[in-house]
Amino acid sequence: MRMSGLSILFGVLIVLLKISLLAEDWPMWGGKPGRNMVSNATKILDSWNIKKNKNIRWIAEIGSQSYGNPTIAGGKVFIGTNNQRLRNPKESGDRGVIMAFNESDGKFLWQMTHTKLKSGRVNDWPEQGICSSPAVAGNRLYYVSNRAEIVALDTEGFQDNDNDGPFVNEDLVTKESGDVVWKYDMMDEMGVFPHNLATSSPLLVGDLLFVNTSNGTDESHINVPVPRAPSFLAVNRLNGKLVWESAAPGNMVLHGQWSSPAFGKINGRKQVIFAGGDGWLYSFDPPSGTLLWKFDCNPKGSEWKNGRGDRNNLIGTPVVYGNNVYIAVGQDPEHGEGIGHLWAVDGTKSGDITDKGAIWHHDFRRSVSTVAIHQNILYAVNFSGFFHALDLKTGNLLWEHDLLAAVWGSPFVVDGKVFIGDEDGDLVILKAGPNKDLIFETNFGNTLYSTPVVANGILYVMTRSHLYAIGNK
Repeated sequence: MRMSGLSILFGVLIVLLKISLLAEDWPMWGGKPGRNMVSNATKILDSWNIKKNKNIRWIAEIGSQSYGNPTIAGGKVFIGTNNQRLRNPKESGDRGVIMAFNESDGKFLWQMTHTKLKSGRVNDWPEQGICSSPAVAGNRLYYVSNRAEIVALDTEGFQDNDNDGPFVNEDLVTKESGDVVWKYDMMDEMGVFPHNLATSSPLLVGDLLFVNTSNGTDESHINVPVPRAPSFLAVNRLNGKLVWESAAPGNMVLHGQWSSPAFGKINGRKQVIFAGGDGWLYSFDPPSGTLLWKFDCNPKGSEWKNGRGDRNNLIGTPVVYGNNVYIAVGQDPEHGEGIGHLWAVDGTKSGDITDKGAIWHHDFRRSVSTVAIHQNILYAVNFSGFFHALDLKTGNLLWEHDLLAAVWGSPFVVDGKVFIGDEDGDLVILKAGPNKDLIFETNFGNTLYSTPVVANGILYVMTRSHLYAIGNK
């Protein structure tokens, strides 16, 4: 009996160990610092029925404009949205909102709201809420607010009955309110002038927090009012103190700067990669901010023409994979479709590597999306709705799928499948691999601006107004 009991206990421990090894949070935009939209999870559902509640674990109401991807960490799900789903009458009106939900059942836990800037749409576009996907480390959550603040929150809110500081002057201190630990106001501190909205999803590497500032043009869409204000920042995540800054694009910013940084160790050299509003990629030494290399992602002779030309911004997030960096160029979706480019850039070089850094180039339409790389295949989608699978080494097209609608989100690879949503509210699942094979397609009844993600065996899909947790009940 004793041996039998020990055997059972040992078996239970093995099962729990396997579960813990398979379970994985999704703690930031892109999941990991390299920003590659790929999960190692298995046995992820590839079919469901919302109307019949088949394989739907829970559904949460959020706002009416929601972007980025949900962040899942420490048993909670965090999303950025607007204030159309009013949860507290004392926080009414147009606001940016971070909401926290219980991972197991979707129960609303708490929210943090931010009023809009008085300067209006030139800095803080109406009804857009918070576009930043939060990043989580331990019991701290970091994001960029609609007011161009880098904000650190306690992941427990005030449900732990503790007002974490040094910031202790919250307007609301209730069980359903957010608890600010510190704030760094990029407009007040650095003179940043965000064009339309501050949107960067923070990158966490050790105790450093990296963000694009969104510094850009004024109402003229031509003049950069504060060219010396930083475009890229590094702050200490523990106290919010500035570590270094760079205004590398200067007055060459074409429109706005809405990308997010990535990190990688390339040929033994640690690098943080920023996408500039001038269409250049910039690589910096993470602790010092020393420029390592830069690369112009637009061909020579290309022209901006205020969105009508063939020169583009960088809106998608760079992805670091191996020794290379991958990114597609694009513009504000309001500028519509147009000529674009997809690049593989050698990250081992130094200086201005525009003429020597391209591994390959793929003719592409404008894109606001981030690529995903898995088993030597790169998946990329453009704003025109064409989904491409490319050979990673050569950039040659393997297959193309027309989604028949504009795409704002990014492809996500998991369990041998590729997920992608579109503006019409359709979510498409294709087999990952060199041959195109459509597995499943369904409509969520509302626009999918966001990127689906998987955490701890559950698929999360966020429409403009609802968050769905999909998995076996």
